[in-house]
Amino acid sequence: MNNTSNALANAFNAAGWLFGLVAVAIGAVNTFWGNDPGFGLFIMLLSLAFFPPVNTLIKIKTGFSIPVVAKWLLAFFILWASLGVGELFDKIDLMMASF
Repeated sequence: MNNTSNALANAFNAAGWLFGLVAVAIGAVNTFWGNDPGFGLFIMLLSLAFFPPVNTLIKIKTGFSIPVVAKWLLAFFILWASLGVGELFDKIDLMMASF
C-alpha cells in the first residue's frame, strides 16, 4: 500500500468510528427517552455496520465486506429516521429536562 491509499483507509476508518458513535448515541436517546425502545435498539444494531472491527469480523467470517454504497444508504436511513420521523431533537429536550 502506498501513502495515499493508507491515508484514505485511515480516513474511512475514522469516519466509520465517528458515525458509528453518533448512531449509537442516537439509538441510546431513542431507547431511554423515546416512546419506542425497540427503535433505539434497532438503530444501535445498525450502527455496528460502521465500526471497522465489525467490518473486519464480517470479512473474516463471510468472505465479503459491506459495500461503501450500502453504508452511505444506511447512514442516510439512520439520519432520516432519527431526525425526521423519530423527532430526535424533542427527545434530546426530554433527556436534558430529566437531568
